[in-house]
Amino acid sequence: MQQSPQSPRAGREGDVLAVVSQSGPTVSFFDAASDRHLGTTEVLAQPHELCFDPTQRLLWCTSAYHSGYYHANSGRRTEVTVIDPDTRRVVQVVDLAPEHGPHGLALDTARHRLYVSVEGSADRPGGVVVIDTLTRRPLGRIDTDAPGPHWFAIDPAGRTGFATNKEAPFVSVVDLERGTLTAKVEVPGSEGLAVSADGTHVFVAAPYAGSFATSAEDEGPVTGIRVIDARTATVVDTLPTADTALPVHLTSTGKLLAGEGCLAHDPDSALGRSAPGRLTVFAADTHKNLGEIEVGHLPLTITSSPDGRLAYVACVASSTVDIIDLATLQRLTRLDIPKRGEAGAHGMAYIPRPA
Repeated sequence: MQQSPQSPRAGREGDVLAVVSQSGPTVSFFDAASDRHLGTTEVLAQPHELCFDPTQRLLWCTSAYHSGYYHANSGRRTEVTVIDPDTRRVVQVVDLAPEHGPHGLALDTARHRLYVSVEGSADRPGGVVVIDTLTRRPLGRIDTDAPGPHWFAIDPAGRTGFATNKEAPFVSVVDLERGTLTAKVEVPGSEGLAVSADGTHVFVAAPYAGSFATSAEDEGPVTGIRVIDARTATVVDTLPTADTALPVHLTSTGKLLAGEGCLAHDPDSALGRSAPGRLTVFAADTHKNLGEIEVGHLPLTITSSPDGRLAYVACVASSTVDIIDLATLQRLTRLDIPKRGEAGAHGMAYIPRPA
């Protein structure tokens, strides 16, 4: 399909969007220019997040549990799956045992390091496993002093890492060169996060959505995005959101994207009862609210195209991906992701065509 030069689809021929289905359990691949479904790869149960390594041209996929969710599962998995996105075949399964509950992924291409957040156990806190992306072997782990570090991000220099903790009242700051915990930033249980392009600020969604069953009568910390000064490890601002924010993403053009989920208790659903969610857009530098748009139910992951023109919002309850033109805040299309249980679309990765 030929695109006009002004179209946000222009120049995407050969690019691919990869999307996890948590209950699939699969990774689906779509043509980024036409949204055509290219194929599906089956993976281990409960895949969660994706991370594309452009230097090795490989896709990493975490599998957190045997079944269920963070707060209600039948046991934690220990594996990370490596996929060739061009052939859509599994290349290797890396077993991190005795580490378990792998979830968040952050990549340092310069040092060939992949950081994977893992949950704690009775004898040790949660932490971050360091993997050599050349050998695909674990090199060690960094403790975060919290039971459930979930999302993880690093600064552009690759020296500092930040782990959000769902149930611990702080964000863990770690020195990646020394492999040590250096600070705890006071934040009510936290969800997604993103680090600014210059590494000076960290944007953290808080508070934690709890059991995914909150009510309008509950009172607690203001929902929104906490802005952390990375140099002082302190919260310096809060960008308010109407509902609980879960995923956070920064585009290459400096737009801060937050996915809000509207949740209520449902005795028949571990995920709770959800209404349509919301994508809220802020300017990362001025913190100004630039607008919002309705998306699917329970947005859980956000990514964007390399040029920052398109946002992709994966919604786990409706198992959809909304593709948003960020210039107009209009939805271009909605992808339906197959699922076999309650939890559907989750982790995503934008994969540019081979050079």
